[in-house]
Amino acid sequence: MKITLNSIRLFAYHGVMPQEQVVGDWYTVNLQLVVPDESATRSDRLTDTVDYSKVFDLVKQEMQIPSKLMEHVCGRICRAILQQFSCVDEVTISIIKQNPPIGAECGGCGVELTQKRRDS
Repeated sequence: MKITLNSIRLFAYHGVMPQEQVVGDWYTVNLQLVVPDESATRSDRLTDTVDYSKVFDLVKQEMQIPSKLMEHVCGRICRAILQQFSCVDEVTISIIKQNPPIGAECGGCGVELTQKRRDS
């Protein structure tokens, strides 16, 4: 089973350029969690699946820690999810910086990472 959290919009201070760490930017985070146990499809109990409100809290917390690279943020979030949620076997995350300082109009720049439990 796959659980998704889509288009989470957060303001954070990531970037290599000094002004990025001062001014900040809006980011869009998308997550896909692979949960092999489908018990919740029969039980209708939150305890049989991932509480995605807790996943959101974790993402929000990790996004508040400034990093130079979005790759680093993606890795931290994947590792934290796999550590805190034993029922998750795989995480795919994408983080998109809405207004990257590249000197051109752009709909955003992003990074996508997939980590499996055995990789973390």
